[in-house]
Amino acid sequence: MTIYLMCFILFLVGFYGVITKRDLVKIILSLAIMGYSTNLFLIIFAYRTGAHYPILEKGTSVTAMVDPLPQALVLTSIVIELGITALLVALAVRLYGKYKTFDITKIRRLLG
Repeated sequence: MTIYLMCFILFLVGFYGVITKRDLVKIILSLAIMGYSTNLFLIIFAYRTGAHYPILEKGTSVTAMVDPLPQALVLTSIVIELGITALLVALAVRLYGKYKTFDITKIRRLLG
């Protein structure tokens, strides 16, 4: 139970960073922390104590198996998060090139 709570706290740390920070780089890192905490939660949720891998051999029977679906979802999620992070970094670099700052409040003021 405490490990689920720790994943939730890690998610809240990322959410706090997204809400309170004004620097684009810190916001991007906070979004990455939120994504990693979600992936960690999915992997922990799929784990079962004493379970075996889901590949059965001929003549064996296993009662408890690890669910492979969350692992596949996490692999997909990692690829999607990498693409989103790359897009956000490219956007931040372009904004810095135009406005010479990463501060959101200054960018909003200069938008005019």
